[in-house]
Amino acid sequence: MALADEPADAAEQDHLDPDKAPPSDSRRLEVGRRLLSKTLGGRQFWADAEFFHQWRIQQNVLAGQYRLLDDDDCRHASGTLQECQSRLSEIRTERQLAPMKGEAVILIHGLIRSSKSMYKLKQRLGLERDGFQTFSFGYPSTQLDIVESAEYLHRVIGSLQGIERIHFVAHSMGGLVVRAYLAEHDDPRIGRMVMIATPNQGAELADRFQKNILYRAVYGPAGQQLTRDPEGFIAGLPTPGFEFGVIAGGRGTANGYNPLIPGDDDGTVSVASTRLAGAADFVVVDRLHTFLITAPEAREYTVRFLKEGRFRNNGDKQPILPAAPADDVIPAGGERIE
Repeated sequence: MALADEPADAAEQDHLDPDKAPPSDSRRLEVGRRLLSKTLGGRQFWADAEFFHQWRIQQNVLAGQYRLLDDDDCRHASGTLQECQSRLSEIRTERQLAPMKGEAVILIHGLIRSSKSMYKLKQRLGLERDGFQTFSFGYPSTQLDIVESAEYLHRVIGSLQGIERIHFVAHSMGGLVVRAYLAEHDDPRIGRMVMIATPNQGAELADRFQKNILYRAVYGPAGQQLTRDPEGFIAGLPTPGFEFGVIAGGRGTANGYNPLIPGDDDGTVSVASTRLAGAADFVVVDRLHTFLITAPEAREYTVRFLKEGRFRNNGDKQPILPAAPADDVIPAGGERIE
């Protein structure tokens, strides 16, 4: 539920840099192919379907065709799924790529954002000392509803052959994509999840603007699923059956950043909405919604929770308990970072 952090992706085009010296004969074909195959993204129309290390196969959700990309967004094949899988198999053999193994973290962005928005978290989680392989799951959040995005997540998880344990780090609507995945699927390899500013109880702004024409045009079908309707989509999503923690953004004041949202908030999602009973730990960081995933303290909390199941270095936890009776209300917990 954040504004785009990059311009809408333009159509792909081939290009060469005339200022660069020509490559040697032995490298001319490979370098030329990489330059000619460089994409400009298309991130609001392409969904990740399979991963192998940092290679990924994506599907265009409008046209249906597939493409095989490396970590530099260079296209190595396009066409059918079978053609892309065949080319990836050739690359694995040519480059003697080892099978995947160990622990993986799947990063899941929010509405209107792209996998690029998770770059700093990917960098932090990819440090050798933490031992995680990171995969930034990209999906066209403005073109699909949340259930459709969850099915692409299901395909990606199924492609992680050899990975022994899988964790999730989800920003904003990305946490709802995981919960929608859990409504239909399961995987015994799932370990922990960190939800960052996920509107687990629905978003007040969606209630206010869901009938607005501009809102409908910009936020697409998923935007209509973010309301707080007690009989609505979010209310029917399951609570994760594995260990998870919640990081909320808030100002630490009664009114938060946005006067249109009751209570403390990060400008987009209220602190109260992020709370989901069953969470093993909960913490509030003083940041706006968009910048939570780049906040150094949020990154450190995320790494610690994935490794140890807690946010705070002192070992204290603030689990989110089921709602108490009206005459025995438990005050909202959470530690605000200055």
